[in-house]
Amino acid sequence: MPFHRFEEYENVLLTPHLSTAEAPIIEGKYLYYCLNQKRAGTGSELHYHPNELLIFPVLGKINAVVGKDRRVVDQGTFVLVPPNARHSMKATEDGPLAYLYIKDQTWGVVGVAEDEALPDEAPTMEYSQNIVDTGEHEKKKEGESQAIVDGIPNCYYPLLEALDTPFRAGTSITWIEGARSAFGLYELPNGHEETHDASDHEQFYYVLEGSMDFSVGNDSKQVTTGDIIEIPKGSPYKFTSTKEDPVRFAAVRSNDHLEDLIDSQGAKAA
Repeated sequence: MPFHRFEEYENVLLTPHLSTAEAPIIEGKYLYYCLNQKRAGTGSELHYHPNELLIFPVLGKINAVVGKDRRVVDQGTFVLVPPNARHSMKATEDGPLAYLYIKDQTWGVVGVAEDEALPDEAPTMEYSQNIVDTGEHEKKKEGESQAIVDGIPNCYYPLLEALDTPFRAGTSITWIEGARSAFGLYELPNGHEETHDASDHEQFYYVLEGSMDFSVGNDSKQVTTGDIIEIPKGSPYKFTSTKEDPVRFAAVRSNDHLEDLIDSQGAKAA
């Protein structure tokens, strides 16, 4: 089914030896789509991973580090973490934190501490939990880390003053393109309609406010705040914002480069 809600999925500990994060995970072919949740004052140690990471907070604020850039990130600000960039995301002391958390599937969801070399294969969540359970973890030699610390450009994109910012009069669609994926913010007036014969890429939409009638293939639903729409690459889809309300949603999509990387990995495995 192309329609989801995060509360329908079990929360799992993504990287318990490095982070307090718990998240439901929706797996596409090219992207992991998660809602990362952390208690007030907790979060992740400095770490890195070879996959690109997209972050958009929907509850609370983030004490964020990307490279050497430290900021407090409010709701409405998008963060793009390049592959292998050192980073840390922690909830502020004000309260709990939840953010959309999207990674490409060239690597798993588990990261590596900033002073460690990357293993030959992506570590699993079970591996990370075993470190917590046993206290045994032999780190790679310091100095072999591939974490990028210096020279990282500005990774922060303020898109909304707040998630409940009043709608503007017209249609507004903003896309920020990363190396392997992209993040979009849509604000559509009531009655806006789009029809696509086939999606060029894998996409996920998260409804922030409002409602719309949505169809993916033969499945249809009126989606509202908190609903997730998964659109596989090649699938036909269409949507119409309802006459009663405008709609605002966050979108992510894979790109040609990522799809080539994943598809070539699959071909080698076969």
